[in-house]
Amino acid sequence: MAIATINPATGKTLKTFDPLNNGEIAAKLDLAQWAFEEYRRTSFPERSQWLQQAANILEQEKADFAKLMTLEMGKTLKSAIAEVEKCALVCRYYAKNGPNFLADLTVKTDASQSFVRYQPLGVILAVMPWNFPFWQVFRFAAPALMAGNVGLLKHASNVPQCALGIEDIINRAGFPVGVFQTLLIGASQVADLMADHRVKAATLTGSEPAGASLAVAAGKQIKKTVLELGGSDPFIVLESADLETTVSTAVRARILNNGQSCIAAKRFILAEIIADKFEKLLLEKFHTLKIGDPLATETDIGPLATPDILQDLDQKVKIAIESGGKVLTGGSALSDIPGNFYPPTIIIDIPLDHPIAKEEFFGPVALLFRVADIDAAIKLANDIPFGLGASAWTNNETEKNRLIQEIEAGAVFINSMVKSDPRLPFGGIKRSGYGRELSIQGIHEFVNVKTVWVQ
Repeated sequence: MAIATINPATGKTLKTFDPLNNGEIAAKLDLAQWAFEEYRRTSFPERSQWLQQAANILEQEKADFAKLMTLEMGKTLKSAIAEVEKCALVCRYYAKNGPNFLADLTVKTDASQSFVRYQPLGVILAVMPWNFPFWQVFRFAAPALMAGNVGLLKHASNVPQCALGIEDIINRAGFPVGVFQTLLIGASQVADLMADHRVKAATLTGSEPAGASLAVAAGKQIKKTVLELGGSDPFIVLESADLETTVSTAVRARILNNGQSCIAAKRFILAEIIADKFEKLLLEKFHTLKIGDPLATETDIGPLATPDILQDLDQKVKIAIESGGKVLTGGSALSDIPGNFYPPTIIIDIPLDHPIAKEEFFGPVALLFRVADIDAAIKLANDIPFGLGASAWTNNETEKNRLIQEIEAGAVFINSMVKSDPRLPFGGIKRSGYGRELSIQGIHEFVNVKTVWVQ
């Protein structure tokens, strides 16, 4: 695959890069291992200071970083600015809380002294996606670097300038040379990296096939992995929900990042009694959304990241229609303008037993399903291979408790859209992956949890 910046709003190639050769990759691995031997001995105050400085750089130059993201993968400029700000937030979060998360944990036993110590593993490979090209990397890098690990980034091949920009930020923040390096390589080279003895573990955010491939490569070497994969998140609306607020949030939850988010609401599961009104309000709001230049402040939806993503989404919509689904708005790619644009789309009446009803639509396409009651809503929400996040809307306390208890997902948000927050663990179950990022659970994924007994 070519490593290049191709503007998804115009289709024009802006910059190309030569992938690293084997000798260059070996040199970076050598540097990473050398850096780890030194970096592991640095203090928590030093690491905190460097993370704080990274946050400062992100905040001071957020407009430039945001424009870079928009040019490489098409997210709206306003959402890109918010992404940079969130990266600064996670750096500050671990700068402040990391030392406490990693402090020795005393455990009373019959030893003179016994405790748990958290120590870094070494070189961690991060295989990251294009859809949140800064956030996905920093939510790995901040805890990993705070814990004393070093990082190697294999970013998506359509966001190379973002990848190099992140390495530059970390270097300018004062982290020692080699602590974080970007590898401009193709996906086919990941297995060889996992086989290298210097790489101790890996994390991947991306598709199911990519996650399965990494897990196989890591499994052969008996190396730890964290996987955050696809999702087809349910957005359940029951009778007592405040529909005006719910629908307004539903629009944001579906078109987030031009619809290209693993935790975007994708399947809207509606109690029959409120379904007509919800459908009408959602359709009205979809009709007001502005599609166009992602650099323009008035734009709500920019282009999809690549022509392949556009084609895949269009094909899925066609299958949904062929299965019996009915399109209320949108339904086909915009062919009268350059770029990878797909309009906000609503599809109803897809048969529940058709495979397409369980698939992930990675773009601004909302699938609407009607159910009789909460029992049917929970059953439909869980009847997929994914389990990343779920949003549910009700003002009934009994229903809230049932939804929290019975929804099969890594996160359940009641009367709110699903989102990631540095203070809370993030990750999925089933085919949405395993392991957790963020919070205390995230920083403990890539450490040796060492038992110490002193008699």
